[in-house]
Amino acid sequence: MRPGQTNPEVEPSLAETSELKRNTALRSVLAASGITLLKIITGLSTGSLGMLSEAAHSAIDLVASCLTLFSLRLSDRPADEDHTYGHGRVESLSAFIETGFMLASSIWIIYEAVHRILRYAHGQSLDLQTSIWPVVVLLLSIAVDYTRSRALAKVAKEAHSQALEAEALHFGTDIWSSTAVLIGLLAAFLGKRLGIPALELADPIAALIVSLIILKVTYTLARETVDALLDATTPEMRKQLVDAIRHVEGVASVNDLRMRRAGTRYFADVAIGIRRNTTLQRSQQIVAAATEAVQQTMPGTDVVIRTIPYAGRSESVFDRVRAVALRNNLSIHDVSVQDVEGGLAVELHLELPEHMPLRDAHDTVTRVESEMKQEVPEIRSVITHIESEESTIEPAVRLQHDRDLEDAVRRAAEGFPEVLDVHNIVTLRSGDHLQMSCHCSMDDDLPMGIVHRVITQMEAAFLRERPEVDRLLIHPEPATDNDR
Repeated sequence: MRPGQTNPEVEPSLAETSELKRNTALRSVLAASGITLLKIITGLSTGSLGMLSEAAHSAIDLVASCLTLFSLRLSDRPADEDHTYGHGRVESLSAFIETGFMLASSIWIIYEAVHRILRYAHGQSLDLQTSIWPVVVLLLSIAVDYTRSRALAKVAKEAHSQALEAEALHFGTDIWSSTAVLIGLLAAFLGKRLGIPALELADPIAALIVSLIILKVTYTLARETVDALLDATTPEMRKQLVDAIRHVEGVASVNDLRMRRAGTRYFADVAIGIRRNTTLQRSQQIVAAATEAVQQTMPGTDVVIRTIPYAGRSESVFDRVRAVALRNNLSIHDVSVQDVEGGLAVELHLELPEHMPLRDAHDTVTRVESEMKQEVPEIRSVITHIESEESTIEPAVRLQHDRDLEDAVRRAAEGFPEVLDVHNIVTLRSGDHLQMSCHCSMDDDLPMGIVHRVITQMEAAFLRERPEVDRLLIHPEPATDNDR
């Protein structure tokens, strides 16, 4: 199967594919059985080595067909505790055993052919019996081989089966070997008719041609089988997958790609580099997108992706400081960096669980600050403001419109020309705490640095006027999209 050639939406189900493969293999066994029996009877009755070599070739095909049928029944079993990748390798194993039979038959045919040629060279007759039956059997064999080869090739392509592909190759080469034997027999019979004894050599020579064909098929099958057993993949396939993964947004590099094939399934183990300050949720999204990219290129592939933290060259001091916090599964904000006398002074806010004791919190902060200095050697000092990360959900009541409080929010906004309007003012009471929130419209192109400064100062101005309010949360919005 070449990557990208199939459409998973139109592929048959696994059960349908398995049934199709088994039925096709069973028909091949029946066809090989009938042809092998006819060739053996005809070869023995005529004494034709070419015919007997064809019978041996067909017998090997029969054994191969039986092995294929058995392997297909076993390879379709699902994965279990002892075979976590499934049983698909049985197909490759049966093909490997098949190459041994084919090699042995080739050696036997070559030996017999050379022996008969030497007999003729010493003046001994080869004693071929003239008969129409070998011709009939060979023509029938060619017809059967042609139809079975086409049927097997079609199913092998649909089911992506290495075993059926080998079967199709066997039946296809049988056409050429049967043709060679047919020509040899016709030449030998013609030699008898015309009184040309040398034409008797056409039969063992045809047998040699058949043996060479078997050897060629054996070599091709053995190479494919060994490649499958050794998890070999083509450079083109690897390049396609690497290119597909690299085009996924968020993937900085493809560090490793290993593949293996078990029967009709491929397994891919991929290591990708992603920015180390990427959140866990974003990492999962990148992995899912990379998995989909592999499966679109090679449908049905079982994919395992590992992520490797990647420190990009464009990382700023802020990024590297945040990377240390993320590595410790901590949240930081309001990071500021100053250049003081040739060194960097960092200030930040670190969130820790609200129920953590001060000693444990201090140990955590000390460790994180030390890691930040190791990460960025230019840092001379780190000052951390510890904040409690609330984990308790408190009940709150939404209060009716309080005109005095709402007017106070609008008065605070009037001191900042960047604020175009204030809306969606909400007041909540949670226990003894009073909290407010509002939306502020600002110019679309206003930089976030200015936005943050404005809303921070606006909150401070409001809280100075209305100290009974614990917090004012301001949500900035662009003027052209301020209704969400």
